[in-house]
Amino acid sequence: MSHTFLEQLWIARYVIINGIGVTVSISLLAILAGSVLGVFVGLALVYGGVVLRLLVRAYTDIIRGTPVLVLVLASYYVSAAVGLDLGPFSAGVLALAVFCSSHVGEIVRGALQAIPKGQTEAAKAIGLTFTQTFTSVLWPQAMRQCLPAWVNTAAEMVKASTLLSVIGVAELLLRTQEIISRNFMSLQFYFLAGGLYFIVNYGIEHLGKYVERKTALPS
Repeated sequence: MSHTFLEQLWIARYVIINGIGVTVSISLLAILAGSVLGVFVGLALVYGGVVLRLLVRAYTDIIRGTPVLVLVLASYYVSAAVGLDLGPFSAGVLALAVFCSSHVGEIVRGALQAIPKGQTEAAKAIGLTFTQTFTSVLWPQAMRQCLPAWVNTAAEMVKASTLLSVIGVAELLLRTQEIISRNFMSLQFYFLAGGLYFIVNYGIEHLGKYVERKTALPS
């Protein structure tokens, strides 16, 4: 049986490689776009006016309370209904990026609010502008606090990418299902797919730990 599996694995090698490539591409795009948008969401929650804070709070609460699958289906079918032909890949990236941004926004908000207010007051006392205070004092500290939670969010985006198979995105899970439909080796290939997802998330986790060590303050 193992020999047969290895034969089937060799036959399907390019399909699996393609699936991994699509999964990694979608995850990276969603994480990058969601992180950038999430930073602005977090800043709005902390420093925005009353109306802006209420609007952004509603955005984060609604998105975080909505299942990712619903966001995926909405981004694909609603965009098509209003005349935006995004295609499965772009719609999937959009859905994951929006979901990621709501979580990153909360991470940024929590990190900024955790910094003692005395540091801002001290920066004002020595004549720093708000921009100087933010870029030189607040943001470097917030980044270090954000990193562990951001790594968890990035890993969640990789796992959430499996849901894009429902709109026809040929990521790793859909490719695995296509292979299984031909050779009926469901157990072996699902284990293989699970192992590949683990490797990707393991890499993200260790990259985060590496960056965390590099940005840590000297003791």
